[in-house]
Amino acid sequence: MSNIQLHTTEDGSTTYFNEQVGEHYHSTFGAIQESQHIFINAGLEPFLSRKSVSVFEVGFGTGLNALLTLMAAEKREVIVHYSAIELYPINRTEAASLNFPELLKMSHELFLKIHESPVMDTFVTDHFHLRKWQESFEGITLEAQNYDVVFFDAFSPEAQPEMWTTEGFIRLFQTLKPGGYLVTYSCKGLVKRALKEAGFVLEKLPGPPGKREFLRAGRPEWT
Repeated sequence: MSNIQLHTTEDGSTTYFNEQVGEHYHSTFGAIQESQHIFINAGLEPFLSRKSVSVFEVGFGTGLNALLTLMAAEKREVIVHYSAIELYPINRTEAASLNFPELLKMSHELFLKIHESPVMDTFVTDHFHLRKWQESFEGITLEAQNYDVVFFDAFSPEAQPEMWTTEGFIRLFQTLKPGGYLVTYSCKGLVKRALKEAGFVLEKLPGPPGKREFLRAGRPEWT
């Protein structure tokens, strides 16, 4: 992907800047700390007491959220079924330039394994099953009540307005199991309105460094 440039964020972790979109894949205040705070602590953690968890990510990007999820699954000995879509994936060579494995003290080859192909359906480890599609959000078919958690990590509403619609969030509401969560870094008014119209119950939670707050949206148990 020739239109991306490697940058180092304030916590020392790297990310890419997408020149075509005009945005970074992660917060410049810290890629790892943002992903850990929003997607793992607020999204995944509430479900790690179970034997298995199902996750759907919109915007696989650098694979950082998947990597952190894999590490949590291994540490807690929970089986995670992780599904993700990415229309414009980075390749294995581009992934090799990211320093996440070094900072997280884990296998570099294991990180590269999740980038071997834009389409995958395999157990990366005994506790982490990865399924990836190289498809658009609008084009993918989602099964009803299939996931415990949705990581919504698309580029911003300004860059990708087609991703942040009520119609799209209705589809995600329907694919979540009752009691499930959708977590996203954006707390913009249009995002909150679209999520509410889709049926979600919203929580504004304190954000990671450089961000005042973010959203966790729940599908109520009774729906």
